[in-house]
Parts: sequence; structure tokens; C-alpha cells
Amino acid sequence: MKKEYRRIQGAIFDLDGVLVDTAKYHYLAWKRLAAELGFVFTEKDNEALKGVSRMASLDLLLKAGGLTFCSEKKEELAAKKNAWYVEYLQQITEDEVLDYVTDTLTRLRRLGIGLAIGSASKNTPLILEKTKLAPYFDVIIDGNCTSKAKPDPEVFLLGAKGLGYPGEECMVFEDSEAGIQAANAGGMVSIYLGTSSCADADFTISNLSEFWETDIM
Repeated sequence: MKKEYRRIQGAIFDLDGVLVDTAKYHYLAWKRLAAELGFVFTEKDNEALKGVSRMASLDLLLKAGGLTFCSEKKEELAAKKNAWYVEYLQQITEDEVLDYVTDTLTRLRRLGIGLAIGSASKNTPLILEKTKLAPYFDVIIDGNCTSKAKPDPEVFLLGAKGLGYPGEECMVFEDSEAGIQAANAGGMVSIYLGTSSCADADFTISNLSEFWETDIM
């Protein structure tokens, strides 16, 4: 354990890759955009986009393709990618909710823990509606509410503020290094979900069922 922490009052969850398996739809849309621009965008390339805002993701994609465009063109490309992504999202269902998510959210609610979403995705409302997860959350902070991308802690600090707790009384569930860095910058307990390790995280778990084996609560 890397930091002292108070009694946990709030839990803030990233959305893509933590609660819902939308990463594949993001990748399909970015891959499609790269192909239109004349280069191959691999799944390995896509790893760098986790937890990153849409425009920052576009910059990384263009860097991978060795391309540069003016701001106006970049806005056009980002809008095109998002339109494809939203098109893919129309097929999303509750089946895309990851293992142990609803059980974990239900148990946390019973313990009186405030629940928030802290996501860079501007499509968060659509995803929550399609997957029927919206009723679980007291506060939803997404890319429509923020001006700074992770690893800046803005999204999580707004989530904590919305719940009514200081950052030190909140824990963050993330699947990206940028997200973990943001949680740490906000003074929160950082929990990394993934099969690999994340050196900056306070805890690493491979799925949400393992959360209950930690001593956080």
C-alpha cells in the first residue's frame, strides 16, 4: 500500500473497459479511420488510447500514421470517428457489461458507498442507457463535463465533489495508466483492473470480484 487513506465513502468508476466492454467498438472506429487515411492501426497501437480523450486519441493515431493536419481537419476526423463509434454502439446490450459489475455496484450501494462515473467518453449517457447501468450511479462525470484529459485528475475530482466527499475518501477503478495517474493526483485510492500490473496503482485486480479480497473496505 502506497498511501494512507481515510474511510472510503465514494467509488468512482471509469466506464470503457471497467464496467462495459466498449473498447472493441472504439478500436473498430479508429482502425476504420486509419484505413481511410492509408495506414494500419493495430490493437497494440490502440492500447495507448485507453483513458484518453477523443482529440488526444486522434493525435496519437495520427502520430502512429506519421500524419499532421490542421485543427479544422482534425475536428472533422474526430467527428467521423465518433459517428462510426456511435453507429457501432447501437448494437450494445446488457451483455456487454463486464463480469461482477452489477454484483459489485449492488454490494457497494448496500454499504452506503456513493457511486460515480468518471469517464472521458462523451457517449457515456448512451452507453449507460443501453446497458441499463445508469440507475446505479449518483453522479455521472464524462467528457461533456470536463476540459482536461487524464492524467489530469479533473474528472475524478468532479466526481468526488458531486458525491460530496474529498478525494481522500474516494477510490477509483481504472484500466489505464493515465487513469491511475489521475486518481493518484487527486489523492484517491487507485485500483487498476487488468491482467498486467500497474506500478503506480495502490491495488491491482484482474476483475471486480477480487476487490472484495482486498482490505480497502
